[in-house]
This record gives sequence, C-alpha cells and structure tokens, in this order.
Amino acid sequence: MVVLLPTTLCLTAAALVINFWLSMRIGKLRQAHGVSVGDGGNEAIMRRMRAQLNFVEQTPLILIGIALVEMAGKGGARLAPAGAAFMIGRVCHAIGMDGNFKAGRPIGMLTGMLLSLALVVVSVLISLGKM
Repeated sequence: MVVLLPTTLCLTAAALVINFWLSMRIGKLRQAHGVSVGDGGNEAIMRRMRAQLNFVEQTPLILIGIALVEMAGKGGARLAPAGAAFMIGRVCHAIGMDGNFKAGRPIGMLTGMLLSLALVVVSVLISLGKM
C-alpha cells in the first residue's frame, strides 16, 4: 500500500530549500572573511551557524509530527498552513539572528513552539481516539 503525504512532502521540500539557503548564507560570510572551518571567532558567522543549527534541531521533529498526523488522516485543512507558518517563522528567525530584523527571532521561536505544542495535543488526542 502506498501512503501519499502531500503536505509532508511539500513541507520537506520547503525545508530543504531553506536549509540550502541557510548554508549558502554561512558560506558567503565564510568566504568574505576567509574562514574555511567553523566561525573563526566571527560573531556574524556564528550567528548564521546557530540559525542553521536551530533549524536543523527543530525541523525534523516537526516534520515527523506532521507526517504522523497526516498519516492518521487527521491533519485536515489546517496542517499545511500551520507547517507553512513554521517554515516562514524559521526564515524570520534566521534573518533575526543577523540583527537586521529584531522581531524575526521571537517570531521564529513562537511559531516553532506553538506548532510543537499543537502537534503534541493533536498527537495525544489521536492516540487516545478522541480525534
């Protein structure tokens, strides 16, 4: 049996594009400052590296949660917009880490926390047969 997860697939594609963008931003700064490995003590590089690591820390669990809810057939019309808001939040967070968009970090943190909590609640309700 083939299980199609169009929302998860689309959000995974978005995550791959965002991760590529985050990598390119780090590479651009490393090249400009002559740093081949690590951050070289450069705060701007460190901030961009931390933004990417934050993305890598949060995104897999969010995608797993979305996939499982989607597999359970319970995502409905809210799952894709919630995932999209998370991805937009991750971009805002990365830009905020540069210091150019002060609201970016809290926006990114809030979208991640809210979606995590929502997925916890939905997952528990599904597992208990209440949803």
